[in-house]
Amino acid sequence: MDSYLALKLIHIISATVLAGTGIGIAFFMLMASRTGNFATISMTARHVVLADWLFTAPAVVIQLITGIWLMKILHYSFTSAWFAAVISLFIFIGCCWIPVIVIQYKLKNIVETQPQNNYSDARFKKLMTLWITLGIPAFTGILILFWLMVFKPLSIN
Repeated sequence: MDSYLALKLIHIISATVLAGTGIGIAFFMLMASRTGNFATISMTARHVVLADWLFTAPAVVIQLITGIWLMKILHYSFTSAWFAAVISLFIFIGCCWIPVIVIQYKLKNIVETQPQNNYSDARFKKLMTLWITLGIPAFTGILILFWLMVFKPLSIN
């Protein structure tokens, strides 16, 4: 296997990990929060934070490195409309994701300090709404990035 194909495979796998972990985290955190069960929410919040550090963060770094490397191998222009769209979306997604990480820690701290028999914290509900509000455009951005990668509808030269 040549280096281009190996790099492309790594890029595709990291994109898959990023999208899969993102949707998985969103699903499990949302489902846990809907239970109102302290123990369920607390355990899920801890796992969500861990999953973001183990899977999402490395995948983001790998995406950036392999993406730039692929651009160089393929001689794509860093001043092209396609690259401007891709990097803008990448930054936009990051601007949504970084606050989501902070919110996840706050959610985790709220449920870890909440009395087990009295789970009705208004701060949690407000943060959870913000978490969802940021997550939807971020995940939509990931889907648009997939589309841009596959179809390359804009000039790459």
